Amino acid sequence: MIRHVVVISWKPEATAEQKQQVSIDLAKLPGLMQELTGSRAYVFGSDLGVTETNADFAIVADFDDVDSYIAYRDHPAHVEVVKRSIAPIADRRMAVQFEL
Repeated sequence: MIRHVVVISWKPEATAEQKQQVSIDLAKLPGLMQELTGSRAYVFGSDLGVTETNADFAIVADFDDVDSYIAYRDHPAHVEVVKRSIAPIADRRMAVQFEL
């Protein structure tokens, strides 16, 4: 199984509305996940603010294998959410995929 983890720090000028739109758009992707063979889990959320140096937002998705992850990564609906909602307000984005 492959776990995909993304952490994002928002630009200082990112508005509450823009951040909310990211969550709205990401919430639509589990429907996509059901269409893709090999998707297992998909969760996301804002940091709780417990530690000052944390990123602002995280996404975690589990897949059966690398091919399943790549199908998700390259799917037009996912690419559109990144392009339209996340990229314009992301100051820093880091990701990792690892095997469980």
